[in-house]
Amino acid sequence: MIEARRLHILRAVADHRTVTAAAAALYLTPSAVSQQLSALEQETGHRLVERGTKGVRLTPAGEILLAHTHLVLAQLERAEAELAAYGSGAAGQVDLASFATGIGLVVAPALARLARTAPGIRVRVKDAEGDASLPMVLDRETDVAVAVEYRGAPGEDDPRLWRVPLYAEPFDAVLPVGHRLAGDGRVPLAELAKDTWIGPFPGNPCHDVVVLACEHAGFEPRMEHFSDDFRAVVALASAGVGVALVPRSALRGTDADVGGVAVHPVEDSAPTRRVFAAVRRGAEEHPLISPVLEALTEAAR
Repeated sequence: MIEARRLHILRAVADHRTVTAAAAALYLTPSAVSQQLSALEQETGHRLVERGTKGVRLTPAGEILLAHTHLVLAQLERAEAELAAYGSGAAGQVDLASFATGIGLVVAPALARLARTAPGIRVRVKDAEGDASLPMVLDRETDVAVAVEYRGAPGEDDPRLWRVPLYAEPFDAVLPVGHRLAGDGRVPLAELAKDTWIGPFPGNPCHDVVVLACEHAGFEPRMEHFSDDFRAVVALASAGVGVALVPRSALRGTDADVGGVAVHPVEDSAPTRRVFAAVRRGAEEHPLISPVLEALTEAAR
């Protein structure tokens, strides 16, 4: 008989690629993770992992078991959801992780809606970058993630996650008021090829969006100033030190509101930030989580 908790450990090792990282995510010691993997190998009668200089990888038998693991754990999430529904599920706590702009744009309005429609549900919010919240869901650190598409993000067909699209918004060009294109309408990105750029740090999903948009326009942006806080990005542009691309909703409450910079749409196909909510597959029907997803969807509309 295979123990489900050992399947959780197998998936964590597959996700994190090292025993140490998987142990940290599961709040276990590396030796405990290794012991559970050994026990799982004894239960299945197959070697499931191979250790190398670059970490741990699954054997062919491990990959077979991992595919079944996704289905088993999703079904367990559904079982918990049905049991919670049987017990009414009218009250309880849901943990939610979202990037800062998402909190202001959809999470806060969703909480206000839930206070009216489902007062027994208490949502605890954590600020997390758009690429950090999905691993938090998979590692069971949080129940719901409000995340953005990024290079390497789990796709819509990922067997571990259930995704709900929320909204998509364009990035606008943010220029110093004295910039040569500040008085124009739509800004061709190629015209900014020789400018100094301000943007998020590498690893931030919005950094990928900016760099890819510039690459499609035929150049690599010369990034000299970095901040993951778009208020700081706009303030630097207002000081005349460079240009930037900023998601439209992130411009609220910045120097853009008082005319400190020139903001223009991007010509042709504008880079876009696509935002979605995600939960562990099977948990979307949980009586505590389902109302949260509905409230987020309504807020996004």
